[in-house]
Amino acid sequence: MRSPLLFALPLVFLGLDCAAVADDDSDKPFAEAHIVLQLADGDAESQSRVLSVANNLIKHYGGPDFVDIEIVAYGPGLSLLYPDNPNKERISSLLTNEIRFVGCLNTVATIERKTGKRPQLIAATIPVQTGVARLVERAQQGYVVIRP
Repeated sequence: MRSPLLFALPLVFLGLDCAAVADDDSDKPFAEAHIVLQLADGDAESQSRVLSVANNLIKHYGGPDFVDIEIVAYGPGLSLLYPDNPNKERISSLLTNEIRFVGCLNTVATIERKTGKRPQLIAATIPVQTGVARLVERAQQGYVVIRP
């Protein structure tokens, strides 16, 4: 059996980050690009824009198998993940195209502290403690972070 190091060596010589390859938890072996879309704004225009960018990237790369996209929502942007969001049909469509939606639990806790009510998020939300830390981690893993 070959050592995992032997498989990593060619990647080092090609200038690729071995950690990015090893830590990537997406299930898209043919993805040409790994992209994180950052959403910190809660206004309708910003939310619509991030969803449009995700859709345009799927089209550009020729389908969801060829691009790995994650949308990280925090602060006022977390409202994108509320079940009554007016974009729920667009979100549902993107979910069928394997776009991941990540929600910041620090934002959830802040909203709960301020309002006395914990906001509900769509079932497909991937919870992370800190949305901004998720952006940093993904950047370290080789993802391109974009704020549309």
